[in-house]
Amino acid sequence: MNYILFDDSNRNNLLPFTHTRAVADIRCGIMTMRERWEYVLQVKNTSTLTQEYLQPVYASNWGLNDCYINGGIFASIELGKAIQTLAKNHRLVKDGVLIAIHIERPVSTFQDLDDLRDGYEAIEFEGTVDSIKNVWDIFSLNDRALRNDFAMVTAGRTSASIPEGITVTGADQLFIEPGAIIYAGCVINAARGPVYIGKNAEVLEGTLMRGPIAICDNGVVKMGAKIYGATTIGPGCKVGGEINNVVFFANSNKSHDGYLGNAVIGEWCNLGADTNCSNLKNNYDEVKIWDEANRKSVKTGLTFCGLLMGDHSKCGINTMFNTGTVVGVSCNIFGGGFPEKFVPSFSWGGSDVMTTYDFNRAMETANRMMNRRGEKLNEVETAMFRYIYENR
Repeated sequence: MNYILFDDSNRNNLLPFTHTRAVADIRCGIMTMRERWEYVLQVKNTSTLTQEYLQPVYASNWGLNDCYINGGIFASIELGKAIQTLAKNHRLVKDGVLIAIHIERPVSTFQDLDDLRDGYEAIEFEGTVDSIKNVWDIFSLNDRALRNDFAMVTAGRTSASIPEGITVTGADQLFIEPGAIIYAGCVINAARGPVYIGKNAEVLEGTLMRGPIAICDNGVVKMGAKIYGATTIGPGCKVGGEINNVVFFANSNKSHDGYLGNAVIGEWCNLGADTNCSNLKNNYDEVKIWDEANRKSVKTGLTFCGLLMGDHSKCGINTMFNTGTVVGVSCNIFGGGFPEKFVPSFSWGGSDVMTTYDFNRAMETANRMMNRRGEKLNEVETAMFRYIYENR
């Protein structure tokens, strides 16, 4: 059976991160939504059904025996079993939300999939279902996701030895993968939540960590960093300073001092030295953010909400971000004062003036950063960014 992870209408609530990825490739917890489904289903190379301009980025493997799974739903062992036993021409639902549908012919759009659903017998899933519906859910649900992922990926396994010279509380909730290095002088409190150190990750001297936390494969925590849970440092990310309840997707840097809290940072971002991000209004009021899809301000229901930064965006030294700031894709922000609380994709400047970031220059910058790690944008990815640029 082919498993295809599909986007539903909630993808519009997950901008700016779904500008450049399917919902299934959002990271929350140790894993992305896709990685979690593949882990639970014990498969590799799941396919994707997403927006037309994004579809070429994803290889397709569709046939006549396909199970389409909602990429915004958190996989669990119980859900995996229910999907693996889902008969053809049936759909799995929870309170009217489509979880999965087993069909005998490929579809090309989510609308096609939605049009088919009423003709398929519904099976109500009796267990608990969690999903990402809004962009702030990525950090708000990270605590639960980290704990669940930790239990899954460490079950039946033995952690590498705890190095000498570090202080650990709750050692049974600390898991160190092979190749990870933790230097002397670190203090790790896993009693309040698990701490996961991925393969070839480095935690430098003097780091203070309070779980739940995941430092994913090849992540680096700089000297003297202070990290509070629930925080995920994605693969290849380098972080320092003070961090509280932040999700970094992959290959992004916050290497220096400065505060970041209740935030989400996409891939290939860089926060300059002493960047500080407010996550609490002075009057303790509910935080609102800009809903890009509907072009209006929306309530989050949260008292704490910080920076939401899309892929390939950068900011200069001493940048200040206001509470609930949304930064689009491939922005370059610098200068004094606070930029606007919504910075559209491909913006260049700061609080004094904001202009359009030249597309070719933005792509050159992206490739320079990626080349430092042996990667570069391919033609399909560049075409995706061109679409975002022309439709911003």
